[in-house]
Amino acid sequence: MSIGEVYNKIKNEIPENVTLICVSKTRQISEIKEAYDSGARDFGENKVQEFLEKYDSIGKDIRWHFIGHLQTNKVKYIVGKVHLIHSLDSIHLLKEIEKRYGAKNEIANVLIQINIGNEIAKTGVAPEEMNDLIKACEECNNVKVKGLMATIPIGDDESSRKYFAKMKAVFDDLKTYKYKNVSMEFLSLGMSKDFPIALEQGANMIRLGTKIFGKRDYKKLEAL
Repeated sequence: MSIGEVYNKIKNEIPENVTLICVSKTRQISEIKEAYDSGARDFGENKVQEFLEKYDSIGKDIRWHFIGHLQTNKVKYIVGKVHLIHSLDSIHLLKEIEKRYGAKNEIANVLIQINIGNEIAKTGVAPEEMNDLIKACEECNNVKVKGLMATIPIGDDESSRKYFAKMKAVFDDLKTYKYKNVSMEFLSLGMSKDFPIALEQGANMIRLGTKIFGKRDYKKLEAL
């Protein structure tokens, strides 16, 4: 099937309330346009330089999601360009986002990224440190938290189900509190190999790359 056919097949199979993000990192403009022409409007990038090179190349109504680790020295380049930042993982990054977006009188919509598996090699705030980050978010004027995101440890279906369930429990618990600048609207979980389980456990935002575009050829965009 073509990229567009795959996109629409998945779109028709998932619940209407679920946001399907086409992970377009390392993809060529022609591939992104094919998904766009088939109705896709939510696209995810994980490197600022690559995102900027694509930003002006496709439809202006695209909702760009920044899904990778965001370095503080790169925040200034994405102000006003990104629909949702999925990777708020520290108070240090929060302060930089607040500063840069405040200077341009823009609002940054973000998700708190949780390192739910406490993996050393992955970014994300540790679950036990999340409350401190939330308190810092309440002090902001230009950052609005819209939910949570996680990339879970690699494992089998049972392991995936366990971690997704943990994230849903955190999400539901936070919903019971009233915070300034913090609301639990989006639970961004699930990628190409495990998104059905993520949906089963309550995710309402999924990030699919190879499932839509096929296997990546990293050599094509080595310079990005």
